[in-house]
Amino acid sequence: MSLIEKLQDKTATISVIGLGYVGLPLTCSLATSGFKVIGLDIDEQKINKLKGNKSYISYINDSVIENLNESNFLASDDYSLVNKSDVIIICVPTPLSKNREPDLSFITKTLDAIFPYIKEDQIISLESTTYPGMTDELISKRIIAKGFTLGKDFHLVYSPEREDPGNKDFSTSNIPKIIGGVTDACLKAGVVLYESIVDEVVQVSSTKAAEMTKLLENIQRSVNIGLMNEMKIICTAMDIDIHEVIKAAETKPFGFASYYPGPGIGGHCIPVDPFYLSWKAREYGLNTKFIELAGEINHSMPKWVISRLSDALNERSLPLKDSKVLILGIAYKKNVDDMRESPASLIMKYLEQNGVKFDYSDPFIPSFPELRNFDFNLKSIDLSPSLIASYDAAILVTDHDDFDYDMIIDNAKLLIDTRGIYSIQTDNLLKA
Repeated sequence: MSLIEKLQDKTATISVIGLGYVGLPLTCSLATSGFKVIGLDIDEQKINKLKGNKSYISYINDSVIENLNESNFLASDDYSLVNKSDVIIICVPTPLSKNREPDLSFITKTLDAIFPYIKEDQIISLESTTYPGMTDELISKRIIAKGFTLGKDFHLVYSPEREDPGNKDFSTSNIPKIIGGVTDACLKAGVVLYESIVDEVVQVSSTKAAEMTKLLENIQRSVNIGLMNEMKIICTAMDIDIHEVIKAAETKPFGFASYYPGPGIGGHCIPVDPFYLSWKAREYGLNTKFIELAGEINHSMPKWVISRLSDALNERSLPLKDSKVLILGIAYKKNVDDMRESPASLIMKYLEQNGVKFDYSDPFIPSFPELRNFDFNLKSIDLSPSLIASYDAAILVTDHDDFDYDMIIDNAKLLIDTRGIYSIQTDNLLKA
């Protein structure tokens, strides 16, 4: 039976490598649709939790994992199992290095682990974000070196993930799937694969075009958020509420798209993806001025928040050093447990550098996780009126729905609102 036939009748076995915020929802969708799925990850804790019917992602319930295990699913850290698969989907991280250049180590290590076990008539789909040309440059050459002919006895596609963690309106199945193939035959196989789990598959002419599509989506957001962050700084200097201005501008029925400022940008895409294109563009002698300026503005926002805090404390005859500050929310966006690239990490770092004593409260993150560049030995504390009142200031970084915003504003000596939650004007409230 051919690969296409196995995909069409769902007798294909699919390995998903990387069971994080992209790989686990994808795994659930594939298993629910009837495929046999092997979930692979180097993190033994994730594997053990899955085997014990436990989820490690806040918006995926334990019952979903229990149903997953009751289907044709196997969680493992044994990458040789890809030899038993017809499809290999790679969903590993692609962060930036300390020099803000692409760090492809997770992809290369994955390829090193699986390539001894790949076989004829398989398809590899890369979903990790990367620069235009990487699929061809890094993966195609390795497949050809193994003696396979792409589009004939092996297939390769690039189909960027479009997950939005915590979004209740959009999930794997109803987000249109972009896909590009190395050859027409590769593309056909990839389309058959993804048509089985998503409502709409959008074909593009090449893996390069698919890679660029993913970057464009997030660069557009980064640039527009950067603009709003700069507008917020200007509006603050002019004593204008930027959120009031945005709401007014939204009433225009054409030509205006809403983006909102904040304490910085976070997540696995917007702070990272634009620099993949900036890095690649330099190979062509091109400068990506808009991209880098937006990145510079967005990256500077945590420090601006600290400057607003410092000024407000000074007005109250309190120095920044040795002040006691409470961080409200450390996830990168509301109602998720995801800390990747969260601006809260930089805010906490700057507080530490300035000798500030600080704690945090986040209903989704009980203890500060192990991150590559940050190490805070802290646990989330429960909020109460007396606790909030015990701090010199509180900084609202992540606007979780679970927070009691009336209680917070009623009891905080000083509240720095970085998300525009409050439209009121009080002596203890400062917009930042």
